[in-house]
Amino acid sequence: MDFEPEHFFNRELSWLAFNERVLAEARNERYPLLERLRFLAISGSNFDEFMMIRVAGLAGQAQRKIDSRSLDDRTPAQQLSDIRAAVRDLESIQQASLEDLRIRLAEQGVQIGHEGKLDSASSRWLKEYFLEHIAPVITPQAIDPAHPFPFVSNQGIGLLFTLTRLADKAKLFEMVLIPGSLPRFVRLPGEQAVYISIESIIVRHARLIFPGFRVDGDGAFRVLRDSDIEIEEDAEDLVRYFRTAIQRRRRGRVILLELERDFDPGAEQLLREQLVLDNAITIKTRGLIGISGLSCIVDEERPDLKFEAFSPRYPERILEHDGDCFAAIREKDIIIQHPYESFEVVVDFLHQAANDPDVVAIKQTLYRAGKQSAVIAALIAAAEAGKSVTAVVELKARFDEEQNLLWASQLERAGVQVIYGFVDWKTHAKVSMVVRREEGGYRTYCHFGTGNYHPVTARIYTDLSFFTADPKLGRDAASLFNFVTGYVEPRRTEMLAISPLGLRDKLYECIDQEIANAAEGRPAAIWVKLNALTDGRLISRLYKASQAGVSIVLVVRGICCLRPGVEGLSENITVKSIIGRFLEHSRIWAFANGYAMPSHRARVFISSADGMSRNLDRRVETLVPIKNRTVHDQVLQQVLLANLLDTEQSWILASDGSYSRVGEVEKPFNLHRYFMTNPSLSGRGASIAAGLDVPKLALRRGAV
Repeated sequence: MDFEPEHFFNRELSWLAFNERVLAEARNERYPLLERLRFLAISGSNFDEFMMIRVAGLAGQAQRKIDSRSLDDRTPAQQLSDIRAAVRDLESIQQASLEDLRIRLAEQGVQIGHEGKLDSASSRWLKEYFLEHIAPVITPQAIDPAHPFPFVSNQGIGLLFTLTRLADKAKLFEMVLIPGSLPRFVRLPGEQAVYISIESIIVRHARLIFPGFRVDGDGAFRVLRDSDIEIEEDAEDLVRYFRTAIQRRRRGRVILLELERDFDPGAEQLLREQLVLDNAITIKTRGLIGISGLSCIVDEERPDLKFEAFSPRYPERILEHDGDCFAAIREKDIIIQHPYESFEVVVDFLHQAANDPDVVAIKQTLYRAGKQSAVIAALIAAAEAGKSVTAVVELKARFDEEQNLLWASQLERAGVQVIYGFVDWKTHAKVSMVVRREEGGYRTYCHFGTGNYHPVTARIYTDLSFFTADPKLGRDAASLFNFVTGYVEPRRTEMLAISPLGLRDKLYECIDQEIANAAEGRPAAIWVKLNALTDGRLISRLYKASQAGVSIVLVVRGICCLRPGVEGLSENITVKSIIGRFLEHSRIWAFANGYAMPSHRARVFISSADGMSRNLDRRVETLVPIKNRTVHDQVLQQVLLANLLDTEQSWILASDGSYSRVGEVEKPFNLHRYFMTNPSLSGRGASIAAGLDVPKLALRRGAV
């Protein structure tokens, strides 16, 4: 059966719906106020990236008159039109949320703005701060034929002043661009937390910048530019190409212009003419431009306005072996769930490898490692200790390109063999491989992850770390690295499925088996946890499974182009999204495999890949089967089941594309709270609830 465009949701509008769910957490009465402010800032950061990448891409297609159609059969121009309306609605909700939080935070002694109400002592301090820390680094620039219009960098904030020269009453415009090195907000000294935006401070002291002039008007603006980097097929040197491409990105086409609502009309017209706003979106706001900048206020030391502090546990299985990672893994496979269990165990795995005289080689993929990376330090230590160390550094990790270039340089100086992978494909797989000399020969220890080797995000993203010494997976990991480093395509793998070679086919095989089981009258069910589901062919396969009678529950945090609950198409599919304290990031696939009580008989996989065309066709990814019975049950009956059971942080997707909270239930369940307060997976934690298991829950139509 061929599926029609109306069977799919638009990817971009689905993303905007996701960010609305994030923004809804800023209004969640159950959350402390600074945590609500954090969600507001996250919604702003998400929005910026969406504009700089997704909207920029559509604008480029529209400008070049490319008639590329989306899954739901919309042209780039049609999508841009719909996005413009949705973006303005989103911005309005953001500003209303900020105003509400301003009032509530002020009642708790945290003020954002209100600079007009400063007492004389605070005003004096702010003036001194301006003269000492701001005035020396800003440069007023006249806008006239003798002075070319200044370049406004990506995410740059500026002020445009309308002035009258007192000597001759001449009118002119002056621009002050705010350097990125200046703080977005300045906290006044004192017990009471008062934060003033940098643009407000400059406006407040405009007369000190323009002596001899009358300030007739002022207005703040912010610019977002096209930030995508396209790889040219004939790029001879990826490192050199990315160093220049990063510079070009800062000067990309303007995609969004944010203005204060009362911006001077003449100044606005000047901006529009000089910035060349072809297909760009303009937003006028009565509130704060650059909502993402609020993130610095969240760092205010007010524990009473934040979530209760949480410290990750160190995996008990490792502690039982006196901290020896290799001894614990050698005994049995281990699954660890971050952030409930510390990411330090991954770092320790590499540090122990670096210091172990019996370790001869380490191979590691690096997609995003962060600015303060203990993983990089461990690899450098290993190389300096004489180990053979290979690091696959992905230069194409968006917005981390510059940091990854820096890490690559440091690794190379230490003697690490640095590989940049494929020109056309990103290496997104999360794999670490250690070869150790032991009695009887060499043994390979592997770590397969669903998330990045990034110690900061590992504290807020929920991800799985799977440690194994299974020889088959070790051989497959070696084949994966040979593929990336030497283009040696493996003829076959024993356990791993690797994209873009065979991961899609493996998923199809598993889905088709459930279809066959349903046709034979055997139990048939699929449970999936992903960050995004946008691939039309994969969605079509799931539709066919639903039509065959397979029960499907999808936990998709972000974008979902699949339309659930449509009679004759997807009535057997339920989709939910979980948004809460931690960002759900792990990817899991599970298939009933013909058993009503599957337990260890179900087919369970963890993956680095989402259900997107880029992951299945244009990235190097892994799909890892979980064979160990204990680990299998932990992933299926604890991690996946907890996601299905959650009610307090869950949203249900309707067939019309709208999302609604689960609402009040007799027995509410919060999966984040559960894992924060219960035994770790690697500590042989008990199942979630007696009498509840995945098949009983998931085979009941519509149950989540």
